[in-house]
Amino acid sequence: MSGLVMSGLVTMRQNRSQMGRTQTGRSRLAGSILALAGVALLSGCSFAKRDSITVGSVPDDYRTNHPIVISETTQQIDLPVGYSSRRLTRDQGATLAGFLDGYDARAGGPVTVLVPAGSANELAASNIASDMTGFMRAKGIPGERIAVLAYQSPSPDASPPIRISYPVVKASTGPCGRWPADLMDTTENKLHANFGCSYQNNLAAQVANPTDFLGPRKQTEIDAENRMGVIDRYKGLKDSNYEPGKVSTEMRSNREVNY
Repeated sequence: MSGLVMSGLVTMRQNRSQMGRTQTGRSRLAGSILALAGVALLSGCSFAKRDSITVGSVPDDYRTNHPIVISETTQQIDLPVGYSSRRLTRDQGATLAGFLDGYDARAGGPVTVLVPAGSANELAASNIASDMTGFMRAKGIPGERIAVLAYQSPSPDASPPIRISYPVVKASTGPCGRWPADLMDTTENKLHANFGCSYQNNLAAQVANPTDFLGPRKQTEIDAENRMGVIDRYKGLKDSNYEPGKVSTEMRSNREVNY
């Protein structure tokens, strides 16, 4: 009886020892798996970070691909002159007025009037150029900023136009319509080269003062008359001078918008 008990105890001890070894092996295996998983996650993060840096270094912003550039260019127009013309016509005056509408009489550069010489309309062009200079002075352009020059006609039988030009600061972008790659090739998940070009061109053309792209201007004074009228109306005063939509004369002189 005692021998059977002793053998049973030995067997139980052996089973417990085997179970402990099995659990220890499982714990070690689980620890190894967790360690490998941690290394894989860390390596994945490093690869993702490396790919992010590589892709981020490639310019994919339409403002970078199609930047708005502020530069000085020459604004010019050609007005045809017949050999029998003697005076500046009403249509020519209207066209010239529209062309000079973008000229800054206070800070603008010289206005150059190129008159053809040695042509069939030389006399007519000279007379009309004189009318044009008087028209410009009436528009507020100082006489010392108007330069009348002559250029040689390519043929004595031709009737070249009078060319008027002046420098102007303009905002512009590069030409649109560049398709260096196939639009269906989207493996890199990037925007095509022409994306945003028309938007940038339209934005550059719509801004009245191109220098606004360079930075904000100084804040002007508020319309004090309008402000006091609004406060009086808020207080419920019946004798308020406030008129909706009214802009004071001082406010009009400080704004580029035509009210």
